[in-house]
Amino acid sequence: MLSSLYPLLQPALRFVDPERAHDLAIAALARLPLPAPAPDDPRLALTAFGLRFPNPIGIAAGFDKGARVAEPLRRLGFGFVEVGGVTLRPQPGNPRPRVFRLLRDQAIINRYGLNSEGAEIVAARLGRLRRTGILGINLGANKESADRLGDYVALIRRLGPLADFVTLNISSPNTPGLRDLQGRAFLDELIARVVDARAEDNLRTRILVKIAPDLGLAELDDIVAVARGRSVDGMIVSNTSVARPRDLREKGVAREAGGLSGRPLFRPSTILLAQAFQRVAGAFPLIGVGGILSGEDAVAKLAAGASLVQVYSGFVYRGPALIEEIKARLLAAIEREGVGSVAALVGRNAATWAEAGA
Repeated sequence: MLSSLYPLLQPALRFVDPERAHDLAIAALARLPLPAPAPDDPRLALTAFGLRFPNPIGIAAGFDKGARVAEPLRRLGFGFVEVGGVTLRPQPGNPRPRVFRLLRDQAIINRYGLNSEGAEIVAARLGRLRRTGILGINLGANKESADRLGDYVALIRRLGPLADFVTLNISSPNTPGLRDLQGRAFLDELIARVVDARAEDNLRTRILVKIAPDLGLAELDDIVAVARGRSVDGMIVSNTSVARPRDLREKGVAREAGGLSGRPLFRPSTILLAQAFQRVAGAFPLIGVGGILSGEDAVAKLAAGASLVQVYSGFVYRGPALIEEIKARLLAAIEREGVGSVAALVGRNAATWAEAGA
């Protein structure tokens, strides 16, 4: 039902302020009586991080910041849901307006600034949730925190028991200094402290790291070395970008500060994904994010090295129909390649994608 209604509603929503439109979408999902999704084709199932996913398609962090609609999102057909980013203490984020559409580019710029209701409210909400699918929580440090590493430790202790995985968001471009945590020394200490806290509290939650698409190869080498050395469970490639490609058509909106997502991010994020896949060398799985607006985009992400994919801007522009299109294209790729499952598609074109960035 929602898939058929979305194309009718979406043109009207473009006349609504982007953040207001997003709030309306969350409110609608919270109220609509969505049926349980039909079972997925078993060839779409795969195991990653020791978890069994019914399909490899997830909704990225940032869509459901407050963990209000995790179960309705699963009912749309997602194989997993990541909520957040969540900060330890509530913070309002940046002043409005802070979200901008680039319609002709099928892109979005946001500078939310990790607006969050805080860990306690999110924990209470998740504690009441009758969860039936795989759930991740994206964790971020407060802007004014005097001890950002300590924020992440406190967050995993509070929210780790409520999730299958947590993501250390060290790559948001909208929190001053946060990307400094991607430096080798900072990242090593951060992961060490978080892993120790998980062990001390006997938590089973997996720990993932989310990186920026604007990294150089030397920076990527450092991050992968630390992640492998500290035995993280996975990596998400990638967050939004501070770069502005010259061929953007919405020149005026492109001058807005913030992180760019959507179609222009597909190529650079997929190249970085393939480069990360080569360096990780099977030590842990990768989640590919950035510019997925079609089923073929998702197939390309898996071929570049992603075991799982996440959508956000594509979901905003395409709606729930994108989920079914991705599933259909993945099944077509399985048939075309003559393999038995979606897992066999992972990394088949990683070398080609990595060379494209050389």
